[in-house]
Amino acid sequence: MGHREDLLEGAKKCLVEKGFVRTTARDVVKASGANLASIGYHYGSKDALLTEAFIALMQELGAVFQEGVEGEGGSLERFRAVWEGFLAHRDEAGPVWAASLEVALARDRMPDLRAMLAASQAEGRRGLIAMLTGTPEEEITEREERTLGGFYQALLNGLMIQWLFDPKSAATAEEFTEGMRAAAAAAMAGPGTRAEPEPGRGEQPGRGDQPDPVADPVADPE
Repeated sequence: MGHREDLLEGAKKCLVEKGFVRTTARDVVKASGANLASIGYHYGSKDALLTEAFIALMQELGAVFQEGVEGEGGSLERFRAVWEGFLAHRDEAGPVWAASLEVALARDRMPDLRAMLAASQAEGRRGLIAMLTGTPEEEITEREERTLGGFYQALLNGLMIQWLFDPKSAATAEEFTEGMRAAAAAAMAGPGTRAEPEPGRGEQPGRGDQPDPVADPVADPE
């Protein structure tokens, strides 16, 4: 590898071990075996290098998360499989998630780095849509990226924060999927209607024969 690739690998290692805030240019140099001048020559700044390293880490994790994902795009089976993939690799993804939160919580103290990472949001949203729906990224519209992609990104960030805060109380993929099903059912059923539990999970006696408002959209919720 050349200095550019060495610097990127060193920066990725530093992000996982130290995060954004505690990583210095000298840390990257030590981890990569390159020199300080090469950071500016190849990337322009330490922040630009760390941003590219972060994006590379997220792409690598995304490839891992998609391995063995089952279910038709857009289905609850696919939804659950994707979150199972995320949680199965939470130990390796945790440092990367924590690093992104560092920048978000730093607010105005890291404006350049914040702006660089914000510019990569669209790419991340498109990747989530493709993963969960099976739609090729090049076919995803800007509107879909901002709406559906923003929604999926909010789910990922929320689950990430739950796990970082307290892994024991964080929702499992099964619980996350049941919650999505209940939310969709309630939205389709209309105001004042409580979604029925998924068959086999917390059913109340005598209520298991009612139609599923998700499986049968024309079913009368009353």
